[in-house]
Formats: sequence, C-alpha cells, structure tokens
Amino acid sequence: MSQHFLMSSAARTVSMKQVARMTDGEARALFRQIRWPDTKGAAVCPYCDCRKCYEYTTRNVFKCKACRRQFSETSGTLFASRKLPIRDYLIGIIIFVNAVKGISALQLGRDLDVQYKTAYVLAHKLREAMAAEVRGVVLGGDGADVEVDGCYVGGHVRPENRKEDRKDRRLAENQTGKRQVVVVARERDGRTVTQVFGSEDESVAFIKARVDRASTVHADEAAGWNSLHARFNMKRINHQEAYSADDACTNQAESYFARLRRAEAGQYHRIGGKYLNRYAAEMAWREDQRRTSNGEQFRTVGFRAAALPPSVDWSGYWQRGRAA
Repeated sequence: MSQHFLMSSAARTVSMKQVARMTDGEARALFRQIRWPDTKGAAVCPYCDCRKCYEYTTRNVFKCKACRRQFSETSGTLFASRKLPIRDYLIGIIIFVNAVKGISALQLGRDLDVQYKTAYVLAHKLREAMAAEVRGVVLGGDGADVEVDGCYVGGHVRPENRKEDRKDRRLAENQTGKRQVVVVARERDGRTVTQVFGSEDESVAFIKARVDRASTVHADEAAGWNSLHARFNMKRINHQEAYSADDACTNQAESYFARLRRAEAGQYHRIGGKYLNRYAAEMAWREDQRRTSNGEQFRTVGFRAAALPPSVDWSGYWQRGRAA
C-alpha cells in the first residue's frame, strides 16, 4: 500500500523551527529572496523597478539611485506599514499553510503571541494572497471536464425550545435572509475557482465567464444549471439515484465542499457574511495545493503577499474605524 503524500517526507520541506531560530537579519534575507527571486534577493525599487538600490548601514532601509525614494523589504506589499518583525510574519505563513483545514485567528494569535485583532487581519491578508493566484483564470478547454456545484452557508435560524413553538426553517418566510451559496467551478486535474451568490441561479454569468466554452460541464439536477445547456456540453447527475453514472459526476466539487464544511465545523464555526468569499477562496487554494510540499506552499503564499499591493480590505482599517 502506497504512503499518503501528507505522511511522506516530501510533504515537509520547511518547518517553523527553522524560521523561529533565524536572526532578524536572516529572516529579512529570506523574505527578500521570496519577494525578489529574479535578482536572488537583491532589492528592486517598488516605485520605478530600478535595480540600482543601496542599503543604509544604520537602519534596514533601501534607497533607489534612480528615483531617490526610500523603501523597505515590505514596502508596497500586503505587509506594508508592518508592526511585527518579519520573522513573525514568516512564522505566521508557515502556521497558516500547515493547517490543512484552516486555522482560527484565536489559535494563530496564541501561536504568534499577538492580539486576536492582529492575527485576524494577518489571516485575511494571507487569504487575499491565496485568492490572487486564480484571479482571472479561465478553466477547461477542448476535451477538459469542469464540475460546478453550490453549497449553502450561513443564515442559521436557532430552533425554539418547545416543539410546539418551532417553525419549518426550510420555508423562506422563516429564514434570516443571510443565507448565501458558495458556487465552485473545478476543473478535473486543474484549478478551482469560487464565488459567493444569493442563489445558484445568479452564478450562471460567473460560470460562463470563468469556464471555457469548449469544456464539458458536469452538474447535478438543480434547476439553476439548466440555462448552461445553451453554452456548454452538459452532463447531469441525479444524486438521488447515484453519485456517478454515465461518466457524469460532481465528486471533485463535493470534495471541495467537504473541506469547506470541515473548516467551518472544526475551526471557524461560522463563516457567513461579507468575508465568506475569502474563506471560500482559501479552501479552494488548499484543495488545489494538497499535493505540494509545505515549503512550496510557504514560498507561494509569501511571494503572492509580496507581489500584491497593500490590502483592499485591511489597509488603514483602524483609521476608518476611528473616523466612524
């Protein structure tokens, strides 16, 4: 019997122990190598892309010889205006990618010895870096199979204590209106993209935009997918009769939902709301990277975080909160 990949030594190519033992200088050097791999860690100006930069001897700041502006390793990245040492961010990335079912901000905060708010913001920034990897990706193509499905999340209605007071929570009038559906499009042996909608019907335009027209699309018998027949070669599966029949199934999409549900039940407990899209994208990334080593995942997330500009949601959030 072959050994599972996660149990093999190939899955462990970096450890938190290695990074925790680094000095501040070694951690900065590692971050530079991740951010600027083309120059082997030599600084590149984030303002004008000039490679002629020099470092001050008295402090950890670079200066560009072309535009004369000063910058640090994290300037213009998701970690811009950081307060923690770079080593702590690198440790945070390792902890985050090692948690195959996700990690709560409370646990991440305890591991890094930081406030809950600090860990919460860091986790969302790393989710933003993960989501950037499939931004604009079109799935499928000639001869490719893409599975689509939806999973309803959030909007929990607590039942009444007494049986006679309980209402049928399946009826629309007895729901909170906060229920959302995570729609996934997953190419077999390929990438996974997700988006959040109010219903499966609303996701048709998203699927048409993110799936190549030459693909074969697999879906269940939900009425929301009927309009896809006009654009794609469709294969439908009735789950009341079988999970796979006549070469039609959505097992890969269901595998993604299984990971999302386990993360919700075991780590996050509640993932509805305006950040549901971030959590959905995180689990899609983890599902796609499940056969890569943690060292490769660490460098991928670190590079994405360094390549992205300051966060859309979490840049200056404390100033906005104070103004409110």
